[in-house]
Amino acid sequence: MNIKKFISKPLAVLAPFVAASVLATNPVMADETCMSPYMVKIVGQEDFVYVWTLGVEGLGDGQDKMVTVDVNPKSEHYGKVINSESVGGRNEAHHSGFTDDRKYLWAGGLDSNKIFIFDVHTDPAKATLVKTIDDFVSKSGGVVGPHTTYALPGRMIITGLSNNQDHGGRTALVEYTNSGEYISTYWMPTDDNLQGAHKGGQFADGYGYDIRALPSKNVMLTSSFTGWSNYMMDFGAMLGDAEAMKRFGNTMVIWDLHTRKPKQVLDVPGAPLEIRCAWKPGNDYCFSTTALTSQIVLLEEENDVWKATNVADIGVPANIPLPVDISIQSDDALLWVNTFLDGKTRAFDITDPHNPKQVYEKQIGNQVNMVSSSWDGKRLYYTTSLLGNWDKKAQDNDQFIKLYHWDGKEMTEQFAIDFHAEKLGRAHQMRFGAYSLYGKQAKVEQAKSPIVAMSK
Repeated sequence: MNIKKFISKPLAVLAPFVAASVLATNPVMADETCMSPYMVKIVGQEDFVYVWTLGVEGLGDGQDKMVTVDVNPKSEHYGKVINSESVGGRNEAHHSGFTDDRKYLWAGGLDSNKIFIFDVHTDPAKATLVKTIDDFVSKSGGVVGPHTTYALPGRMIITGLSNNQDHGGRTALVEYTNSGEYISTYWMPTDDNLQGAHKGGQFADGYGYDIRALPSKNVMLTSSFTGWSNYMMDFGAMLGDAEAMKRFGNTMVIWDLHTRKPKQVLDVPGAPLEIRCAWKPGNDYCFSTTALTSQIVLLEEENDVWKATNVADIGVPANIPLPVDISIQSDDALLWVNTFLDGKTRAFDITDPHNPKQVYEKQIGNQVNMVSSSWDGKRLYYTTSLLGNWDKKAQDNDQFIKLYHWDGKEMTEQFAIDFHAEKLGRAHQMRFGAYSLYGKQAKVEQAKSPIVAMSK
């Protein structure tokens, strides 16, 4: 299918054709599972993992950076850092996402509000900074904290976490072209302005966090978290501040994918974070988890109305293990759930999505945040940093990337890279890369040392 020929057609019409074309021309075998359905996929073994990393003052060059790790077991540099691209300063580096053609990787800074665009197709072994968007707040009309950067056909849609008026949780979605040109801002519905959305419960707080699309349903789903004044606050101080603890989101929003209009506001108390949607045809449901109440939440449509249902506990909710990242397997059989405070990952059998059952648990470190699972279900990558002011202190402040092999019963560690020892910083989010996407031959030179790799 010639996507360019049809780019002017309504997105709801395009969606199933684009997705079908991508899957037909790019067999999906080993890609990370939790990407946009519009993205081209990796065929076979991933070659690299790009790690968006928070700089630490006095460690290496102290800057945020995109770190490239060689993860192909056939490579002589397997399990090693082969490149590091610093971006200048510390921006509270957080999440990143590819454009639909996967040629560029967008990464955001929650504090500086800058968006860094890396070329990952010219030389996939060296993610290269080619553009910085530094007018995100002014262009968007006051949105602060670019979080999820999510691929739509020819577009990137970005969730904000805050605003520049009160630095609270009210925020918006911001849309750009793949080349980095601003298109529009879509504010989250609130009690004062529901924008035509149906309010299904008590809340319409206007908070935002993550986003996912279900093209088959012409739906986007967004979750909620907290604003700048909380996520830039010391974690211990925030927990002891009664007013701060009231400033967390309690909603998820169902949007019309084509028109970008909100349709429903759902009550999901407890700060729902990442959203992961099922992959198999006919499985038109998604999961989220709540940070403060430790619940797995099922999102599904019933009689043309979406609903959110708590379907399982994560650990002991009373202990607030703080669920963070989640990853759904491509066969929709397992949901991996990380909990930051106890440093554990848990696998839940979700073959019955209404009754998830924990079937596995493993200690990853003193703290753990992100998990990226391969499409074939055999590899799970973990990183540890949550937020600069929320990470644990002293010896509990693990900063690493680890790879585990999963055989369906047990996880076996393959390698670990200590980002403190390598003078790289705080390892946050991961994205997969591969030569096969661009028809290139493997040619990798390992960095002589982290300091050399970071010098710009």
